[in-house]
Amino acid sequence: MSKNTLYDKVWDLHQVGQLPGGSTQLFIGLHLIHEVTSPQAFAALKEKDLSVRCPERTIATVDHIVPTNNQQRPFADPLAEEMLRTLEMNCSKNGIKFHGIGTGQQGIVHVIAPELGLTQPGMTIACGDSHTSTHGAFGAIAFGIGTSQVRDVLASQSLSINKLKVRRIWVEGELAKGVYAKDLILHIIRTLGVKGGVGYAYEFGGPAIKLLSMEERMTICNMAIEGGARCGYINPDQVTYEYLKGRSHAPTNDAWNKAIKWWKSLCSDEKSIFDDQVNFNATEIAPTVTWGITPAQAIGIDESVPESSSLPKNEKAITEEAYSYMGLKAGQEISGLAIDVCFIGSCTNGRISDLQTAAEIVKGKRVAKGIKAFVVPGSEQVAKAAIHDGLDVIFKQAGFEWREPGCSMCLAMNPDRLEGRQISASSSNRNFKGRQGSASGRTLLMSPAMVAAAAIQGKVTDVRTFFKTNSDQSSKTL
Repeated sequence: MSKNTLYDKVWDLHQVGQLPGGSTQLFIGLHLIHEVTSPQAFAALKEKDLSVRCPERTIATVDHIVPTNNQQRPFADPLAEEMLRTLEMNCSKNGIKFHGIGTGQQGIVHVIAPELGLTQPGMTIACGDSHTSTHGAFGAIAFGIGTSQVRDVLASQSLSINKLKVRRIWVEGELAKGVYAKDLILHIIRTLGVKGGVGYAYEFGGPAIKLLSMEERMTICNMAIEGGARCGYINPDQVTYEYLKGRSHAPTNDAWNKAIKWWKSLCSDEKSIFDDQVNFNATEIAPTVTWGITPAQAIGIDESVPESSSLPKNEKAITEEAYSYMGLKAGQEISGLAIDVCFIGSCTNGRISDLQTAAEIVKGKRVAKGIKAFVVPGSEQVAKAAIHDGLDVIFKQAGFEWREPGCSMCLAMNPDRLEGRQISASSSNRNFKGRQGSASGRTLLMSPAMVAAAAIQGKVTDVRTFFKTNSDQSSKTL
């Protein structure tokens, strides 16, 4: 059993008590809600005549259902409008802070909480959304929960949950140019599998992790859930503190110095004991693309779709299913595969650094003929920063559509959807069947830079060739 890890320390500090069945009643320091999983939870409270226990610890925004091309109220979709009105009403009645459209602080829930400084080291965080693990990038223990658990946290500010084992994912080396955090986490999931992390919390560490920015760390932790882990986290360090300092909800003055001292004390150290450890070398990782219907069905850009006979027996059935659904064959190269739609956005890769990286690729170029390409900032703050830097102009001049903040085509609970058998190059987090809005639509997960390269070429392309081209042009100019 793990001991003295950050996970253990934060868990022990937030225990309310042990329940008869063996689970722990865990205090939740921050509860994030949105319009999709909260209506039934609030209805259940009303039915039982219960109030929200700690409204000051609950923060709301709207993200999943908002249209990204026209956000004028009322929404064209009456169901989306009803869901937003219900959230607004529930927040107003219960004294919950709501970051709505036009406040300058609306956006995807896992984007706005970090940028507002709400997410901090040592916290326990819950949200009715799978990718709540994102917040673990700050050294928080963050869980995605279901609607009934949203109800429980609203009513008691606590959660009944079993303690996890802790696996350390240790990454040596440094990512090469053109290889990003998205490639790293896809490589990890490919290696360990979508069920490899069941029963575990993943602690990501090592030289390669320490070199990542906070936004890159969020990408890593965001997709820990796709590897089966209940949560993923990274020990806080100077990168964490510099990101948080000065944000609206971060501590200030003497409280800031005390906070850093406490945050440092929570980190896993040489005395920590882990239940398991898996090692990786970042220098061996290439730009990575999913070819199938799970995030584990991924390959390097220079590889081909694997033969089912080369995989473990228990993966044969889903491999054959993926061949059929994706219309691909074993041995087929992923590079050069034609695509129809390019989507840059989501809670995985819709932050300002993601947009900056993609803009670097598309600047001065044009989207290939027949390709629909669009960029959806993760929040109003991201959009404002991008516009200030002229990124929107770069994308528009290249032929991308520039949209308003929201979850967009990540899960297509809004007008942004694939049609028919379209293939999407997507910076989002899931490539499940029908995930992006069409029952037969196909999704290839990759980094924002790889999506940008695919948009320009009209096919899956190794983004590293763009850097070589730029380098060659610079040499000729000199």
